[in-house]
Amino acid sequence: MLSTVNIVQRYGKRVLFDKINITLDAGKRYGLIGANGAGKSTFLKILSGEIEPTDGEVHIQPGLKLGVLGQNQYAFEDFTLKDAVLYGNKKLFDAQKEKEKLYMEGDFEDDAVNARLGELEMICADEDPTYESEVKIEKLLEALGFPSSQHNDLMSSLTGGDKFKILLAQVLFLKPDILLLDEPTNNLDIETIAWLEHELKRHEGTMVVISHDRHFLNNVVTHILDLDFQNIREFTGNYDDWYIAANLLAKQAQTSHEKAMREKEELEKFIARFSANASKAKQATSRQKQLEKLNVEEVKLSSRRDPSIMFKPHRDIGNEILEVSNLAKSYDNEKVFEDISFKVEKGDKIALIGGNGVGKSTLLNILMGQLKADSGKYNWGQTITTTYFPQNTTDIVTGSETLYEWIQGHDPKWHIDEIRKCLGRMLFSGEEQSKAVDSCSGGEKHRIMLSKMMMDSANFLVLDEPNNHLDLEAIVSLGEALHNYKGGVICVSHDRELIDAFANRIIKINDDGTIIDFEGNYEEFVAEHE
Repeated sequence: MLSTVNIVQRYGKRVLFDKINITLDAGKRYGLIGANGAGKSTFLKILSGEIEPTDGEVHIQPGLKLGVLGQNQYAFEDFTLKDAVLYGNKKLFDAQKEKEKLYMEGDFEDDAVNARLGELEMICADEDPTYESEVKIEKLLEALGFPSSQHNDLMSSLTGGDKFKILLAQVLFLKPDILLLDEPTNNLDIETIAWLEHELKRHEGTMVVISHDRHFLNNVVTHILDLDFQNIREFTGNYDDWYIAANLLAKQAQTSHEKAMREKEELEKFIARFSANASKAKQATSRQKQLEKLNVEEVKLSSRRDPSIMFKPHRDIGNEILEVSNLAKSYDNEKVFEDISFKVEKGDKIALIGGNGVGKSTLLNILMGQLKADSGKYNWGQTITTTYFPQNTTDIVTGSETLYEWIQGHDPKWHIDEIRKCLGRMLFSGEEQSKAVDSCSGGEKHRIMLSKMMMDSANFLVLDEPNNHLDLEAIVSLGEALHNYKGGVICVSHDRELIDAFANRIIKINDDGTIIDFEGNYEEFVAEHE
C-alpha cells in the first residue's frame, strides 16, 4: 500500500535518514519507535507528503485515502465541533457545504444550479453511501466525551486538550486506507485511550503510529519499525516482542564480536611470533590473510541511552504524612469536586486518575499550596518534605540561564558537581548542560525538572503527568525510580505501564466530583471497578 525508496534526509551536515527502504502492507499496524531526536515525526511527515525528503521517493498505491492526525489544534476555531470532524473528509465537507449554500441562495429555475446540485449529490453519495455521516460524527464526539449539547459549539470554546480530541475524531471519521498518527494518546484519559485502542484495532488498512505509551503500543500494533542509526528495521509483534527480540539480537551481536576479537588477538599473536621465522613464514602469511578477512566491526547495540533516575530522600518519612479533609473547589460557580477526604499512610504510592477536567491537577495545586480550596483542609506531617512536578513544567522551565544555573537557582547551597551529576543521569552531556534553558525542547525541560527533583532529596514526590514529552526509555526509568523510592508518592498519569510500575493505591476522581479510594494496584482496580 505504501513504500519508500532510498529515503534520505539531511539537515546541513547532519544525516537523519540514510537510504530507508520499507514496504508497509495492508492489514498491518506499525509502531514507529526510536530515541528522541531520531526523526520519527520527520519520517511520518515524509510519508504524508508534508515535507519533501532530501532524496528518495514515497510511493502510495493510487486511489487510496491517506489520513494524517493533525497537529494544529487552532486550525478550526470558527468551525462547530461537528463541522471540524466532517472536515476530515474534505471532499464530503466541501460538497455538503456547497449544497447547503445552493439550497439557501440558489435559483432553482437555473439549469446550471440544478445540474450542480446533481453533481454534488453524486459526490455525497460516493463519499457517504449510507447517508450516516452525521450519526457517525455524533457517535465519535460522544465517545470522546462531548455530549450532544456541545456538538454545535465553536472549536474556539474548547481547551487545547479537547481541541486535540476533535483532530483525532476528524482523522478517524475519514476511515482512511493509510492512517498516520503522531502521539494520538496525548491529552486523552485512560478510558478514552482504551476506546481508541479498540477503534484502531478495527482499522483494516495500513497504520503507522508514534507513541510513548507502551501499553497502547502493546495493545494496538502488529509490527514495530525501529528507527535507529539513520535507518529502519522491521520486527513482527508488539513493543514487548520487539524489546525481547532487540535485546536477543544485541547479545548475539556482542557474542559474535567478542568471538571475533578473540580470534583476532590469537592471529595477531601468532603472526607476531612466527613472521620472522622462515619455517613458519608461510603459515604466518596465511594467518595474516585470515586476519584481514576477519570482521571485527564495533557492535552497534543501539543509539538509545537510558536515563538513570534515582530519588533519594534526605530523611526517613514519619508516620504522619498527609491528611485531606472535605476539600472542595469550584471555578465560576461550576463545581470541580467537593468533599474529598483521604489519609496517606506510610508506604503509600498513589496513582491519582480520572477523566480530563475532573480536577486532578487542581487537587495537586491545592496540596502544594499553589491554589486555595473553597473549603476543607489538608495537613502535611512535620517530617514531610515535598518536591513537585507540575503539569505546566514546560512553561516553568524557562530563562536564559544554563541548565545547571537554572537548577542551582532553587538552592544556592547545592554543589555544582552534584547538579551536573543529576543532569548527566538525565542524559545531558557536559556541553549540553551549558546551553540556555529556553533553547530546550519539551522533553528536555521535563528531564531538567526531574534533575531538579533529584537534587531536592525530598521524602514525598508529587507529580502531575511527568511522562508527557518523555521517550519510552525515560518512562521505564521513571517507573523503576518510583518503585524503588523509599518515600511517598502521589502521581497523576494516564500511562498504564507507569502506573503499574509503582502504584499500590489508586484514587480515582469521578466525573461527579466524588472519589474511589482503592488499596491495590491498577490491574486489581480495573478488575473491581471497570
